Amino acid sequence: MNEPTRLKGWRFLLLNGAAGAANVVMLSNVPGYTVLAPYAAGSLQGVTPSYGTWATTDHMIGIALGLPLSRWFSGRFGDYRVLIGALVIYAILSLMCAASETIYFFALMRFFLGLAGGVALPLAQSVTLAQYPDDRRTLGVGFWGVMSMAPFTIGVFMGGFWAEFFNWRWLFYSNVVVVLPVAAVILALFYERGFERRIARFDTIGFLLLATVFVSAQSILNMGNDFDWFASPLLAWLLLVVLLALPTFIIWEFGERRPALDLRLFLHRNFAIATFCSLVGFLVIQGLLSLFVVQLQLLLGYTSSLAGMVYLAMIFLAMAAAAVVHELTRNVDARLIAFFNFTGFAVTFVWLGHYDKSASFDNVTTPMFFFGFSLAMFFAPLATLAMTGLAGERLIRAAEELAMLRTVFGAFGITLLGVVFFRRTPFHQLDLADQFGGRRFASLDLLTAFLDRMQAMGLSPGAAQSRAAQLIRQQAAILALNDAFLLGAMTFICLAGIVWLAYPSYASKKSRQALERLSAEELMEQP
Repeated sequence: MNEPTRLKGWRFLLLNGAAGAANVVMLSNVPGYTVLAPYAAGSLQGVTPSYGTWATTDHMIGIALGLPLSRWFSGRFGDYRVLIGALVIYAILSLMCAASETIYFFALMRFFLGLAGGVALPLAQSVTLAQYPDDRRTLGVGFWGVMSMAPFTIGVFMGGFWAEFFNWRWLFYSNVVVVLPVAAVILALFYERGFERRIARFDTIGFLLLATVFVSAQSILNMGNDFDWFASPLLAWLLLVVLLALPTFIIWEFGERRPALDLRLFLHRNFAIATFCSLVGFLVIQGLLSLFVVQLQLLLGYTSSLAGMVYLAMIFLAMAAAAVVHELTRNVDARLIAFFNFTGFAVTFVWLGHYDKSASFDNVTTPMFFFGFSLAMFFAPLATLAMTGLAGERLIRAAEELAMLRTVFGAFGITLLGVVFFRRTPFHQLDLADQFGGRRFASLDLLTAFLDRMQAMGLSPGAAQSRAAQLIRQQAAILALNDAFLLGAMTFICLAGIVWLAYPSYASKKSRQALERLSAEELMEQP
């Protein structure tokens, strides 16, 4: 093995720029695709938008399953070599996604694309941060935090831009244009460098059981609304698979020396509480972000690029917060930061959930500024809490597990919040129809007056009734969207109380432990 030396000067800057660009592109394939999901669904043999979300959630499950593979492959073949291979595979799979003609093939390719991304994402981060001097490592973590926030803002805008002005498939062509040059740059910078081989046992059985549970559970959530849940024989069989595989996985993992998912970590109070808050919180955040950007187009008539501009507003406060939150957590109790951040989420969700009519662009954009700030402050305090009381290899394992489980729960959130919206819409539609037609209040018959006014404006009786039904459906959907945001607000109010059950956070004074914590933080804070 050649003795590695850190990159300096323009080579150091080139690596940061290239790896940061690859990170933004790979993470943007989640929110960036979500905004163009209606376009993709219409193009892929004309399926409904609910089918289009399969490609988002399956992609996130693939990312989660790629994280443990990343550690094992890098130990056997070297960080930068595996990173280059994963980027090349990512480009090939992006072309396969762009060439898809059916939703089933497209969702499968998106899953494998996520798998390649899950291998590449932590390696792009670790390879880059390893080039920072020890006394500047915190600066590198702050830079990477900014890069990790960009996809939630710029990625959504770019996805909408491709869909509206070119074609939704250009999102995947743009992947190729970025990741292949990045792979070439990393190959040139690290050519003929050696690496320290780390051969470790891989829990193949545990990994396969875990993948079975994740994929089956996500398939049930994806297909439930469209296939009438467990009235479908396929979903009933998938439920049986989950019920058999989950206890088998738990029993196997407690008997394994190097498990795929170390369940013993949940015996640590801070890790268990911080992980619970992170998983439930990210479930709500990812679910609302995905639901909102789709309904801005389907419900309120926004173009995809205009919906992307709503999310672009999040970048202004988010970037500043992501740059300083790491230092803040080292001087302030992370429970206090998390408490105020969860409260901020609750206030923002109530703000977004109180509209009873179509809101203007300005009305929607203003609370998104604060949404971006809260999102940037979400990851670091919980990562600090989760690390308290852990050290050494267990600290790194804890970081990997938190990142993996949070990604899975983000995928669950996209479908679960969609179910909330789907179930609440007909409830409000019936309620509005009762009030509009005077069935609830005998003295209030607005429907007749509305139809008379529409006919006086020149509409036929059938067209007037159609307009009334359209108005009721739209208002019902707006109220259902409000319910989803208000449910998210109540969830974060509960989390703001739960976070105080953890022990106070503290920063390690020893340089070795401080570097270990930074390495774990790098993994935990990857959205």
